[in-house]
Amino acid sequence: MSSFLFATLDAGGNLYPALGIGRELLRQGHRVSFLGHPRQAAEVEAAGAEFVPYRHAAPLDPAMPAPARRQFAAMLNIFSDAGIGRDLVEEARREPPDVVVVDCLLLGAIDAAAKAGLPQVVLVHSFFAYFDGPFRHGPMGAALSLKGLPPRRVMGRAERVLVCADPLLDPAGSWDRVSWESDPDRVVWSGAVVDDVVLASESPGTAGSPGVGAPRVLASLSTTAFPRQQEVLQRILDAASRLPVELIVTTGPAVDPASLSVPKNATVHRYVDHNEIMPDCSAVICHGGHSTSMRALAHGLPVMALPMHPMMDQHMVGKAISSAGAGVVLNRKSSPEQIGAALTALLASESQRKAAAYVGARLRSAGGARAGAQVLADLAGLASLTG
Repeated sequence: MSSFLFATLDAGGNLYPALGIGRELLRQGHRVSFLGHPRQAAEVEAAGAEFVPYRHAAPLDPAMPAPARRQFAAMLNIFSDAGIGRDLVEEARREPPDVVVVDCLLLGAIDAAAKAGLPQVVLVHSFFAYFDGPFRHGPMGAALSLKGLPPRRVMGRAERVLVCADPLLDPAGSWDRVSWESDPDRVVWSGAVVDDVVLASESPGTAGSPGVGAPRVLASLSTTAFPRQQEVLQRILDAASRLPVELIVTTGPAVDPASLSVPKNATVHRYVDHNEIMPDCSAVICHGGHSTSMRALAHGLPVMALPMHPMMDQHMVGKAISSAGAGVVLNRKSSPEQIGAALTALLASESQRKAAAYVGARLRSAGGARAGAQVLADLAGLASLTG
């Protein structure tokens, strides 16, 4: 039996690949613990893992609306936070793990683990093409570099970079990686972590079949508060009010359901388990977040993406889905008429439904949680032999 210590942060969908891999490791009899922000405790403990809250981390509330500049500064503070790195090293010394697994956004913690000589895997919870591309080359990467944390150099000090994404959707899956930090085997793709997805039966009324009555559509934007997120949700609701659909909206903590005007053919919830809703859906509207988008595809559902933030991975994810023929990308400023027309076309498209089913079958067969757990277990075995 080996032990694994995950370091994560409260940023929404980034937690779920780590949790999926953690569950698989626990199933195999390994010991798994998570360091994270206090609000993550319930989900981690529900998965059966030990949760340890950060003691020295800067405060973080991603559901609190803030101007773009202040939000950028807050994220930069967390990504480079020396306090998180200190907590990680201290916890690793208190209960030495065989491997530490650090969220790719926590550059300060990755750097601290490397300096402490801890066997380390960096967990990438979206496309590697984003983190080694726009993230590294953009304003956030530049700001991190000024703090002495250039993303490629810092991530390159880990034994493995585990990418929890489909290598055929991820543009980096086809890159020539021979030169990546002088070790082409350092970057490994597990596939998207959607092992818990169970398809609906092929009976009338289930996702992917015409069924009886109005098709059901799930709309869910980020749990992180982005500017004008409430307005986008309202335009989605207004679009649905004119269509023969049943719309289910989940807002998460970022938007108060009471702030929305809800038509008769829609319901709005703070939270509903998407795995319970998606089997009976015909399409998903989301912000292009990797976790929600891959879960929708794993259920065989075409995706309409309305990216909420130009600096994040959302547009790249939406474009990849569109290029695969499994969905469409709209501007977040799209009118209710434009959203309604695009949704009508998406629901009527047999080719997009088939493409989503094809991609979904590939995501499920990859067994991302099992593959990711194997990468970690193999590395833990090597660490025990050399340590």
